[in-house]
Amino acid sequence: MNRESGVLLPVFSLSSKFGIGCFSKEAEKFIDFLYKAGQGYWQVLPFGPTGFGNSPYQPFSAFAGNPYFISPEVLIEEGLLTWDEANATFFGNDQERVDYGSMYENRTPLLKKAYDRFIAKKDRKDLDKYIKDNSYWLRDYCLYVAIKASEEGKSWMEWPKELRTRDRMALEKAEKEFKEEIDFTAFMQFKFDEQWKRILKYAHEKNVKIIGDLPFYVAMDSADSWSHPEVFMMDKDFVPEVVAGCPPDAFSATGQRWGNPVYDWAQNKKDGYSWWIERIKRNYQWYDCIRIDHFHGFAEFYAIPYEDEDALGGKLMKGPGMDLFNALKKYFGELNMIAEDLGTTTEENVRLLEDSGLPGMKVLQFGFTSWDSCYVNHRHVKNSVVYTGTHDNTPTYAWVQEINDGERAFTRRYINSPNTNYGGLVWDIIREAYRSVADLCIIPIQDYLCKGREARINTPGTAEGNWQWRLVPNFLSDDLARSMRELSETYSRIPKVVTKKDIEEDKEADDTVEAASE
Repeated sequence: MNRESGVLLPVFSLSSKFGIGCFSKEAEKFIDFLYKAGQGYWQVLPFGPTGFGNSPYQPFSAFAGNPYFISPEVLIEEGLLTWDEANATFFGNDQERVDYGSMYENRTPLLKKAYDRFIAKKDRKDLDKYIKDNSYWLRDYCLYVAIKASEEGKSWMEWPKELRTRDRMALEKAEKEFKEEIDFTAFMQFKFDEQWKRILKYAHEKNVKIIGDLPFYVAMDSADSWSHPEVFMMDKDFVPEVVAGCPPDAFSATGQRWGNPVYDWAQNKKDGYSWWIERIKRNYQWYDCIRIDHFHGFAEFYAIPYEDEDALGGKLMKGPGMDLFNALKKYFGELNMIAEDLGTTTEENVRLLEDSGLPGMKVLQFGFTSWDSCYVNHRHVKNSVVYTGTHDNTPTYAWVQEINDGERAFTRRYINSPNTNYGGLVWDIIREAYRSVADLCIIPIQDYLCKGREARINTPGTAEGNWQWRLVPNFLSDDLARSMRELSETYSRIPKVVTKKDIEEDKEADDTVEAASE
């Protein structure tokens, strides 16, 4: 990893005309901004389709994309929608917040109009090729979506037994019955990938690379746990034996029961980690670099009996460790990944990070609230990624207001900041991140804009008000871009210029991986 910098901004936080950030001209304009600002990376959050709670870390699929990100404007340009149809659809009336209720009610019917026109053209060879090329996951995902809709949104664990346990005849009957719904879902995935491929190409032309997140766990109610029960610890009736969580600690006397299905690592190893290889391969179609959420889970994880209501009866179990990463390296070669190694560390955690060779994360907000923290600059290492804060932190402008006087005084003293105003202090903290020896520096866009608590993306442990914040249109100025570029130039973080030869070599490498997978 070269010494560079980048910006954290979820796709849904982009400004757009239609209620949520998507793969529109605004995405290209943001890439233009990054290019002018001397930034080499754009970090996005997971792309999966979201359900209750709208969390991208609890998607309905580890392989599918979120259809909310499909740009109506692009569909209009293709003649599949009209401006009148798009403008007449209500997506909420707050340009700074995503209205997921309106999205849920109105986005899909609008996309269905585009699908109907697409089918009417009777030229679906590209769609049919897409369906064939993505057969590993797409058929099951589309069927899962169709059956779930017919069951009024119930979890697959509440479906009739023959569907829940994937009886072959029952599935074949469902495929025939829901053919139209299955085809429409495939169309949405086709358009998602088609539009993102265009954005990704544009980013590469501007010398901007994409970092995307890969959640460690999948949701219990997901196409993955239903279609691949062999990957998880489930009994013969597809009932989980254990679920994920964390043990009791100072914050919770009974621990936390997250409820995600737990991986059967012994079975995964017997199968050559094929599901994981397919999952990583799919993510590399979207991203140049993958940030693995909850990296510690590969070293050890907490498993709670499924029938238990709290985490008291759980136990710590060993993860696959380097065995999985060796399998991935054998298949993909060098792994362009970032390990989210935040939280409690153990000898096993530390050893896995060292053995894998992946860069870990250093979050300055965590460093300035502890007098001997591994997150302050003098404790950083070159093979790491430094952040002011992440999507789970409050924006730094609010953070400097909310910490106590002692912590604020230590922060100012450590970074030698003369600023008495909070905005100036935020920019000094940003400068401290750039100054780090860490190869990569990622700053949330809210910090550059000195946004407060209203711009927080997610507050862990809460169910309301998350994943909603959006940029106001035309809010990113040339002056801001120049200030960011000055930091990149001062601290040697300007991206390396990509030559035509580099692009050709990357394409050859991609072709090699694709040929190996076939």
